[in-house]
Amino acid sequence: MAENKGTDLNLTVGSPFKLIIAFAIPMILGNLLQQLYNFVDTIIVGRYLGVSALAGVGATSSINFLILGFCMGMCAGFAIPVAQMYGAGEYEKLRKYVANALYLSLVFSAVITVVVSLLCRKILVVMDTPDEVIEYSYTYILTIFIGIPVTFLYNILSGIIRAIGDSKTPLLFLIVSTIINLGLDILFISQYGMGVFGAALATVLSQLISGILCMLLVVKKFTILHVKGKEWKPDFRLMSKLCLMGLPMGLQYSITAIGSVILQASVNDLGPISIAATTAASKVNMLFFCILDALGAAMATYSGQNLGAGRIDRIRKGGGASVLIGGAYCVVAFIAVIFARRPLISMFLDEPVEEMIDKASMHVLISIASLMLLVLVNCLRFMIQGAGYSFLAILAGVLEMIARGVAGVFFIPKWGFIGACVASPFAWFLADCFLVPAFFLVVHRLDKKVHAVKPAVDLKG
Repeated sequence: MAENKGTDLNLTVGSPFKLIIAFAIPMILGNLLQQLYNFVDTIIVGRYLGVSALAGVGATSSINFLILGFCMGMCAGFAIPVAQMYGAGEYEKLRKYVANALYLSLVFSAVITVVVSLLCRKILVVMDTPDEVIEYSYTYILTIFIGIPVTFLYNILSGIIRAIGDSKTPLLFLIVSTIINLGLDILFISQYGMGVFGAALATVLSQLISGILCMLLVVKKFTILHVKGKEWKPDFRLMSKLCLMGLPMGLQYSITAIGSVILQASVNDLGPISIAATTAASKVNMLFFCILDALGAAMATYSGQNLGAGRIDRIRKGGGASVLIGGAYCVVAFIAVIFARRPLISMFLDEPVEEMIDKASMHVLISIASLMLLVLVNCLRFMIQGAGYSFLAILAGVLEMIARGVAGVFFIPKWGFIGACVASPFAWFLADCFLVPAFFLVVHRLDKKVHAVKPAVDLKG
Protein backbone atom coordinates (compact mmCIF):
# COMPACT_ATOMS: atom_id res chain seq x y z
CA MET A 1 0.00 0.00 0.00
CA ALA A 2 1.45 3.36 -1.02
CA GLU A 3 2.24 6.02 1.52
CA ASN A 4 -0.09 8.99 1.59
CA LYS A 5 2.49 11.77 1.42
CA GLY A 6 0.03 14.61 1.60
CA THR A 7 1.94 16.59 -1.05
CA ASP A 8 2.63 16.45 -4.77
CA LEU A 9 5.67 18.75 -4.81
CA ASN A 10 8.87 16.75 -5.20
CA LEU A 11 11.86 19.08 -5.39
CA THR A 12 14.17 16.47 -6.95
CA VAL A 13 12.63 16.55 -10.45
CA GLY A 14 11.61 19.38 -12.78
CA SER A 15 12.81 22.93 -13.37
CA PRO A 16 14.68 24.20 -10.27
CA PHE A 17 13.60 27.78 -11.05
CA LYS A 18 9.90 26.93 -11.22
CA LEU A 19 10.01 24.54 -8.25
CA ILE A 20 11.81 27.04 -6.02
CA ILE A 21 9.26 29.73 -6.82
CA ALA A 22 6.31 27.36 -6.30
CA PHE A 23 7.67 26.09 -2.99
CA ALA A 24 8.85 29.47 -1.72
CA ILE A 25 5.72 31.53 -2.46
CA PRO A 26 3.61 30.07 0.40
CA MET A 27 6.59 30.48 2.75
CA ILE A 28 7.05 34.07 1.58
CA LEU A 29 3.38 34.80 2.22
CA GLY A 30 3.66 33.12 5.63
CA ASN A 31 6.70 35.20 6.57
CA LEU A 32 4.96 38.35 5.37
CA LEU A 33 2.00 37.52 7.57
CA GLN A 34 4.26 36.97 10.56
CA GLN A 35 6.00 40.26 9.91
CA LEU A 36 2.65 41.94 9.35
CA TYR A 37 1.41 41.09 12.80
CA ASN A 38 4.78 42.04 14.30
CA PHE A 39 4.55 45.30 12.35
CA VAL A 40 1.00 46.03 13.47
CA ASP A 41 1.84 44.93 17.00
CA THR A 42 4.56 47.61 17.07
CA ILE A 43 2.26 50.22 15.54
CA ILE A 44 -0.36 49.57 18.22
CA VAL A 45 2.27 49.81 20.97
CA GLY A 46 3.64 53.09 19.58
CA ARG A 47 0.26 54.72 18.97
CA TYR A 48 -1.47 53.63 22.17
CA LEU A 49 1.44 53.52 24.60
CA GLY A 50 3.91 56.12 23.26
CA VAL A 51 7.59 56.44 22.35
CA SER A 52 8.92 55.00 25.64
CA ALA A 53 6.90 51.81 25.28
CA LEU A 54 7.92 51.56 21.62
CA ALA A 55 11.58 51.97 22.61
CA GLY A 56 11.11 49.41 25.41
CA VAL A 57 9.80 46.78 23.01
CA GLY A 58 12.47 47.70 20.46
CA ALA A 59 15.26 47.36 23.02
CA THR A 60 14.40 43.65 23.29
CA SER A 61 14.73 42.94 19.56
CA SER A 62 18.31 41.67 19.63
CA ILE A 63 17.88 39.43 22.69
CA ASN A 64 14.58 38.25 21.21
CA PHE A 65 16.41 37.29 18.01
CA LEU A 66 19.24 35.73 20.01
CA ILE A 67 17.00 33.29 21.88
CA LEU A 68 14.06 32.73 19.53
CA GLY A 69 16.41 32.63 16.55
CA PHE A 70 18.27 29.78 18.23
CA CYS A 71 14.99 27.92 18.81
CA MET A 72 13.71 28.43 15.26
CA GLY A 73 17.09 27.62 13.73
CA MET A 74 17.31 24.41 15.72
CA CYS A 75 13.83 23.35 14.57
CA ALA A 76 14.78 24.10 10.96
CA GLY A 77 17.90 21.98 11.40
CA PHE A 78 15.89 19.10 12.87
CA ALA A 79 13.76 19.12 9.69
CA ILE A 80 16.74 18.71 7.33
CA PRO A 81 17.29 14.94 7.94
CA VAL A 82 13.53 14.53 7.41
CA ALA A 83 13.87 16.23 4.01
CA GLN A 84 16.87 14.04 3.17
CA MET A 85 15.01 10.84 4.04
CA TYR A 86 12.02 12.04 2.03
CA GLY A 87 14.24 12.64 -0.99
CA ALA A 88 15.80 9.19 -0.54
CA GLY A 89 12.38 7.49 -0.18
CA GLU A 90 13.26 6.02 3.26
CA TYR A 91 9.92 6.71 4.97
CA GLU A 92 10.36 4.48 8.03
CA LYS A 93 13.62 6.20 8.90
CA LEU A 94 11.92 9.53 8.20
CA ARG A 95 9.33 8.78 10.92
CA LYS A 96 12.05 7.79 13.36
CA TYR A 97 13.68 11.14 12.78
CA VAL A 98 10.33 12.84 13.39
CA ALA A 99 9.84 11.03 16.71
CA ASN A 100 13.33 11.84 17.96
CA ALA A 101 13.04 15.46 16.80
CA LEU A 102 9.91 15.79 18.93
CA TYR A 103 11.72 14.37 21.98
CA LEU A 104 14.60 16.81 21.52
CA SER A 105 12.23 19.74 21.03
CA LEU A 106 10.45 18.94 24.30
CA VAL A 107 13.70 18.83 26.27
CA PHE A 108 15.30 21.89 24.70
CA SER A 109 12.16 24.01 25.01
CA ALA A 110 11.83 23.27 28.73
CA VAL A 111 15.49 23.97 29.53
CA ILE A 112 15.72 27.15 27.44
CA THR A 113 12.48 28.55 28.88
CA VAL A 114 13.65 28.19 32.47
CA VAL A 115 17.16 29.53 31.90
CA VAL A 116 16.32 32.61 29.84
CA SER A 117 13.30 33.55 31.94
CA LEU A 118 15.53 33.68 35.02
CA LEU A 119 18.27 35.67 33.28
CA CYS A 120 16.38 38.11 31.05
CA ARG A 121 16.40 41.09 33.46
CA LYS A 122 20.14 40.72 34.03
CA ILE A 123 20.70 40.62 30.27
CA LEU A 124 18.71 43.83 29.80
CA VAL A 125 20.79 45.53 32.49
CA VAL A 126 24.06 44.37 30.90
CA MET A 127 22.81 45.77 27.56
CA ASP A 128 22.47 49.23 29.17
CA THR A 129 18.75 49.38 28.56
CA PRO A 130 17.69 52.93 29.63
CA ASP A 131 15.94 53.19 33.00
CA GLU A 132 12.90 54.88 31.48
CA VAL A 133 12.15 51.88 29.22
CA ILE A 134 13.58 48.85 31.03
CA GLU A 135 10.31 47.85 32.73
CA TYR A 136 8.53 47.85 29.37
CA SER A 137 11.36 45.72 27.98
CA TYR A 138 11.32 43.24 30.86
CA THR A 139 7.56 42.73 30.84
CA TYR A 140 7.48 42.21 27.10
CA ILE A 141 10.45 39.85 26.72
CA LEU A 142 9.65 37.76 29.81
CA THR A 143 6.19 37.00 28.40
CA ILE A 144 7.70 36.05 25.03
CA PHE A 145 10.27 33.79 26.73
CA ILE A 146 7.66 31.98 28.81
CA GLY A 147 6.02 31.14 25.47
CA ILE A 148 9.14 29.42 24.07
CA PRO A 149 7.52 25.93 24.15
CA VAL A 150 4.84 27.35 21.85
CA THR A 151 7.59 28.60 19.50
CA PHE A 152 9.04 25.09 19.40
CA LEU A 153 5.63 23.50 18.82
CA TYR A 154 4.84 25.57 15.76
CA ASN A 155 8.33 25.63 14.24
CA ILE A 156 9.14 21.92 14.55
CA LEU A 157 5.78 20.85 13.11
CA SER A 158 5.73 23.40 10.29
CA GLY A 159 9.37 22.56 9.50
CA ILE A 160 8.60 18.85 9.21
CA ILE A 161 5.56 19.55 7.02
CA ARG A 162 7.66 21.71 4.70
CA ALA A 163 10.42 19.08 4.66
CA ILE A 164 8.09 16.71 2.81
CA GLY A 165 7.21 19.36 0.27
CA ASP A 166 4.09 21.08 1.62
CA SER A 167 4.63 24.78 2.17
CA LYS A 168 1.01 25.76 1.49
CA THR A 169 -1.04 24.48 4.42
CA PRO A 170 1.13 26.07 7.17
CA LEU A 171 0.37 29.34 5.38
CA LEU A 172 -3.36 28.86 5.89
CA PHE A 173 -2.81 28.46 9.62
CA LEU A 174 -0.68 31.60 9.74
CA ILE A 175 -3.50 33.53 8.11
CA VAL A 176 -5.86 32.41 10.86
CA SER A 177 -3.37 33.15 13.64
CA THR A 178 -2.48 36.56 12.19
CA ILE A 179 -6.11 37.64 12.22
CA ILE A 180 -6.46 36.39 15.79
CA ASN A 181 -3.23 38.13 16.83
CA LEU A 182 -4.33 41.48 15.46
CA GLY A 183 -7.70 41.16 17.17
CA LEU A 184 -6.10 40.23 20.49
CA ASP A 185 -3.61 43.12 20.17
CA ILE A 186 -6.39 45.66 19.90
CA LEU A 187 -8.47 43.95 22.59
CA PHE A 188 -5.66 43.56 25.14
CA ILE A 189 -4.04 46.98 24.65
CA SER A 190 -6.82 49.40 23.73
CA GLN A 191 -9.75 47.78 25.53
CA TYR A 192 -8.25 46.01 28.55
CA GLY A 193 -5.25 48.34 29.06
CA MET A 194 -2.77 45.45 29.35
CA GLY A 195 0.11 47.46 27.86
CA VAL A 196 3.17 45.72 26.42
CA PHE A 197 2.22 42.54 28.29
CA GLY A 198 -0.94 42.39 26.17
CA ALA A 199 1.10 42.75 22.97
CA ALA A 200 3.41 39.89 23.95
CA LEU A 201 0.56 37.68 25.16
CA ALA A 202 -1.30 38.15 21.87
CA THR A 203 1.80 36.97 19.96
CA VAL A 204 2.21 33.86 22.13
CA LEU A 205 -1.47 32.88 21.94
CA SER A 206 -1.64 33.30 18.18
CA GLN A 207 1.44 31.12 17.69
CA LEU A 208 -0.08 28.50 19.98
CA ILE A 209 -3.10 28.34 17.69
CA SER A 210 -0.82 27.89 14.66
CA GLY A 211 1.00 25.04 16.41
CA ILE A 212 -2.19 23.24 17.35
CA LEU A 213 -3.49 23.54 13.79
CA CYS A 214 -0.22 22.07 12.44
CA MET A 215 -0.57 19.17 14.85
CA LEU A 216 -4.13 18.48 13.72
CA LEU A 217 -2.99 18.63 10.11
CA VAL A 218 -0.30 16.00 10.68
CA VAL A 219 -2.79 13.71 12.43
CA LYS A 220 -5.49 14.01 9.78
CA LYS A 221 -3.60 14.41 6.50
CA PHE A 222 0.00 13.17 6.53
CA THR A 223 0.02 9.42 7.07
CA ILE A 224 3.67 9.41 6.00
CA LEU A 225 4.39 11.18 9.32
CA HIS A 226 2.31 8.87 11.52
CA VAL A 227 4.91 7.35 13.83
CA LYS A 228 4.03 3.76 14.76
CA GLY A 229 5.15 1.18 17.32
CA LYS A 230 8.91 0.82 17.57
CA GLU A 231 9.42 3.98 15.53
CA TRP A 232 8.67 5.89 18.75
CA LYS A 233 11.67 4.32 20.50
CA PRO A 234 14.30 6.93 21.40
CA ASP A 235 17.36 6.45 19.20
CA PHE A 236 20.41 8.29 20.48
CA ARG A 237 22.25 7.80 17.20
CA LEU A 238 19.47 9.63 15.35
CA MET A 239 19.28 12.24 18.11
CA SER A 240 23.00 12.82 17.68
CA LYS A 241 22.58 13.44 13.95
CA LEU A 242 19.60 15.72 14.60
CA CYS A 243 21.69 17.71 17.07
CA LEU A 244 24.54 17.88 14.57
CA MET A 245 22.11 19.55 12.17
CA GLY A 246 19.91 21.47 14.63
CA LEU A 247 22.41 22.91 17.09
CA PRO A 248 24.71 24.42 14.45
CA MET A 249 21.73 25.95 12.67
CA GLY A 250 20.45 27.38 15.95
CA LEU A 251 23.92 28.63 16.84
CA GLN A 252 24.19 30.16 13.39
CA TYR A 253 21.25 32.41 14.27
CA SER A 254 22.44 33.07 17.82
CA ILE A 255 26.04 33.77 16.90
CA THR A 256 24.77 36.36 14.43
CA ALA A 257 22.49 37.74 17.15
CA ILE A 258 25.37 38.14 19.63
CA GLY A 259 26.72 40.81 17.33
CA SER A 260 23.25 42.36 17.27
CA VAL A 261 23.20 42.41 21.10
CA ILE A 262 26.50 44.34 21.10
CA LEU A 263 25.08 46.62 18.44
CA GLN A 264 21.84 47.16 20.39
CA ALA A 265 23.79 48.06 23.54
CA SER A 266 25.59 50.77 21.58
CA VAL A 267 22.32 52.05 20.09
CA ASN A 268 20.86 52.15 23.62
CA ASP A 269 23.56 54.68 24.52
CA LEU A 270 22.22 57.00 21.80
CA GLY A 271 18.92 57.48 23.68
CA PRO A 272 15.20 56.70 23.30
CA ILE A 273 14.77 58.52 19.95
CA SER A 274 17.51 56.46 18.31
CA ILE A 275 16.17 53.26 19.90
CA ALA A 276 12.67 54.03 18.61
CA ALA A 277 14.07 54.87 15.16
CA THR A 278 15.99 51.59 15.06
CA THR A 279 12.86 49.74 16.17
CA ALA A 280 10.69 51.31 13.46
CA ALA A 281 13.36 50.81 10.80
CA SER A 282 13.88 47.17 11.76
CA LYS A 283 10.15 46.48 11.46
CA VAL A 284 10.00 48.08 8.01
CA ASN A 285 13.20 46.29 6.96
CA MET A 286 11.82 42.93 8.08
CA LEU A 287 8.83 43.36 5.79
CA PHE A 288 11.38 43.29 2.96
CA PHE A 289 13.90 40.87 4.53
CA CYS A 290 11.33 38.19 5.36
CA ILE A 291 10.85 37.35 1.68
CA LEU A 292 14.54 36.50 1.44
CA ASP A 293 14.34 34.57 4.73
CA ALA A 294 11.61 32.43 3.15
CA LEU A 295 13.67 31.96 -0.01
CA GLY A 296 16.60 30.80 2.11
CA ALA A 297 14.44 28.36 4.11
CA ALA A 298 13.06 26.97 0.85
CA MET A 299 16.62 26.36 -0.36
CA ALA A 300 17.44 24.34 2.76
CA THR A 301 14.58 21.93 1.94
CA TYR A 302 15.46 21.95 -1.78
CA SER A 303 19.11 21.18 -1.02
CA GLY A 304 18.22 18.47 1.53
CA GLN A 305 15.81 16.63 -0.77
CA ASN A 306 18.23 16.68 -3.70
CA LEU A 307 21.10 15.52 -1.54
CA GLY A 308 18.97 12.58 -0.39
CA ALA A 309 18.18 11.75 -4.03
CA GLY A 310 21.85 12.06 -5.04
CA ARG A 311 21.10 14.93 -7.46
CA ILE A 312 24.04 17.20 -6.73
CA ASP A 313 23.93 18.98 -10.07
CA ARG A 314 20.45 20.21 -9.17
CA ILE A 315 21.85 21.81 -6.02
CA ARG A 316 24.24 23.84 -8.18
CA LYS A 317 21.43 24.81 -10.56
CA GLY A 318 19.17 25.67 -7.64
CA GLY A 319 21.79 28.02 -6.22
CA GLY A 320 21.92 29.97 -9.46
CA ALA A 321 18.13 30.06 -9.77
CA SER A 322 17.66 31.30 -6.21
CA VAL A 323 20.18 34.12 -6.64
CA LEU A 324 18.45 35.17 -9.88
CA ILE A 325 15.06 35.21 -8.13
CA GLY A 326 16.50 37.18 -5.22
CA GLY A 327 18.18 39.70 -7.51
CA ALA A 328 14.93 40.45 -9.33
CA TYR A 329 13.23 40.97 -5.98
CA CYS A 330 15.94 43.41 -4.85
CA VAL A 331 15.16 45.75 -7.73
CA VAL A 332 11.45 45.75 -6.91
CA ALA A 333 12.10 46.24 -3.19
CA PHE A 334 14.41 49.23 -3.72
CA ILE A 335 11.91 50.99 -5.97
CA ALA A 336 9.12 50.36 -3.44
CA VAL A 337 11.11 51.61 -0.45
CA ILE A 338 12.04 54.90 -2.15
CA PHE A 339 8.37 55.89 -2.05
CA ALA A 340 7.02 53.93 0.90
CA ARG A 341 9.59 54.18 3.70
CA ARG A 342 8.49 57.45 5.32
CA PRO A 343 4.73 56.67 5.23
CA LEU A 344 5.44 53.25 6.74
CA ILE A 345 7.64 54.69 9.49
CA SER A 346 5.09 57.42 10.27
CA MET A 347 2.52 54.74 11.10
CA PHE A 348 4.33 53.89 14.34
CA LEU A 349 3.46 57.10 16.16
CA ASP A 350 0.21 58.97 16.74
CA GLU A 351 2.05 62.30 16.50
CA PRO A 352 5.09 62.37 14.17
CA VAL A 353 8.54 62.88 15.72
CA GLU A 354 10.58 64.21 12.80
CA GLU A 355 13.99 63.27 14.22
CA MET A 356 12.89 59.68 14.70
CA ILE A 357 11.33 59.49 11.21
CA ASP A 358 14.44 60.96 9.56
CA LYS A 359 16.77 58.52 11.29
CA ALA A 360 14.57 55.50 10.62
CA SER A 361 14.16 56.53 6.96
CA MET A 362 17.93 56.68 6.47
CA HIS A 363 18.32 53.27 8.14
CA VAL A 364 15.74 51.65 5.84
CA LEU A 365 17.15 53.16 2.65
CA ILE A 366 20.71 51.98 3.36
CA SER A 367 19.54 48.49 4.30
CA ILE A 368 17.37 47.94 1.22
CA ALA A 369 20.02 49.38 -1.11
CA SER A 370 22.32 46.60 0.17
CA LEU A 371 19.75 43.81 -0.15
CA MET A 372 21.60 41.78 -2.79
CA LEU A 373 24.24 41.02 -0.17
CA LEU A 374 21.50 39.42 1.96
CA VAL A 375 20.28 37.37 -1.02
CA LEU A 376 23.66 35.64 -1.21
CA VAL A 377 23.82 35.16 2.56
CA ASN A 378 20.42 33.52 2.84
CA CYS A 379 20.44 31.37 -0.30
CA LEU A 380 23.99 30.06 -0.06
CA ARG A 381 24.08 29.57 3.71
CA PHE A 382 20.83 27.60 3.82
CA MET A 383 21.82 25.48 0.84
CA ILE A 384 25.12 24.66 2.52
CA GLN A 385 23.18 23.81 5.69
CA GLY A 386 20.71 21.61 3.80
CA ALA A 387 23.62 19.78 2.19
CA GLY A 388 24.91 18.81 5.64
CA TYR A 389 27.85 21.22 6.03
CA SER A 390 26.66 22.90 9.20
CA PHE A 391 30.11 23.98 10.33
CA LEU A 392 30.59 26.19 7.29
CA ALA A 393 27.24 27.86 7.91
CA ILE A 394 28.31 28.57 11.50
CA LEU A 395 31.53 30.20 10.31
CA ALA A 396 29.47 32.57 8.17
CA GLY A 397 27.44 33.42 11.27
CA VAL A 398 30.66 34.08 13.20
CA LEU A 399 31.74 36.56 10.54
CA GLU A 400 28.39 38.36 10.80
CA MET A 401 28.76 38.47 14.58
CA ILE A 402 32.25 39.95 14.32
CA ALA A 403 31.07 42.56 11.83
CA ARG A 404 28.14 43.69 14.00
CA GLY A 405 30.38 43.70 17.04
CA VAL A 406 32.86 45.94 15.23
CA ALA A 407 30.01 48.25 14.25
CA GLY A 408 28.81 48.40 17.85
CA VAL A 409 32.25 49.00 19.35
CA PHE A 410 33.80 51.26 16.70
CA PHE A 411 31.30 52.51 14.11
CA ILE A 412 28.57 53.84 16.41
CA PRO A 413 30.88 55.62 18.91
CA LYS A 414 32.65 57.27 15.95
CA TRP A 415 29.80 57.91 13.49
CA GLY A 416 26.72 57.84 15.74
CA PHE A 417 23.44 56.60 14.25
CA ILE A 418 24.92 56.16 10.76
CA GLY A 419 27.13 53.43 12.26
CA ALA A 420 24.01 51.48 13.18
CA CYS A 421 22.68 51.92 9.63
CA VAL A 422 25.71 50.35 7.93
CA ALA A 423 26.20 47.52 10.46
CA SER A 424 24.04 44.90 8.74
CA PRO A 425 25.28 45.56 5.17
CA PHE A 426 28.84 45.31 6.48
CA ALA A 427 27.99 41.99 8.19
CA TRP A 428 26.38 40.58 5.03
CA PHE A 429 29.37 41.58 2.91
CA LEU A 430 31.83 39.86 5.25
CA ALA A 431 29.71 36.69 5.32
CA ASP A 432 29.45 36.65 1.51
CA CYS A 433 33.21 36.80 1.15
CA PHE A 434 33.21 33.39 2.84
CA LEU A 435 29.94 31.86 1.59
CA VAL A 436 30.42 32.24 -2.17
CA PRO A 437 33.60 30.12 -2.38
CA ALA A 438 32.25 27.79 0.35
CA PHE A 439 29.14 26.98 -1.73
CA PHE A 440 31.18 25.93 -4.77
CA LEU A 441 33.51 23.90 -2.55
CA VAL A 442 30.55 22.04 -1.00
CA VAL A 443 28.99 21.25 -4.39
CA HIS A 444 32.35 20.02 -5.68
CA ARG A 445 32.85 17.75 -2.68
CA LEU A 446 29.32 16.35 -2.89
CA ASP A 447 29.71 15.73 -6.61
CA LYS A 448 32.89 13.71 -6.03
CA LYS A 449 31.29 11.81 -3.14
CA VAL A 450 28.18 10.82 -5.11
CA HIS A 451 30.18 9.72 -8.14
CA ALA A 452 32.48 7.67 -5.90
CA VAL A 453 29.55 5.85 -4.24
CA LYS A 454 27.12 5.73 -7.18
CA PRO A 455 29.07 6.14 -10.40
CA ALA A 456 25.97 5.48 -12.47
CA VAL A 457 23.65 7.94 -10.73
CA ASP A 458 21.50 10.08 -13.03
CA LEU A 459 22.19 13.72 -12.32
CA LYS A 460 20.04 15.12 -15.09
CA GLY A 461 17.01 17.33 -14.61
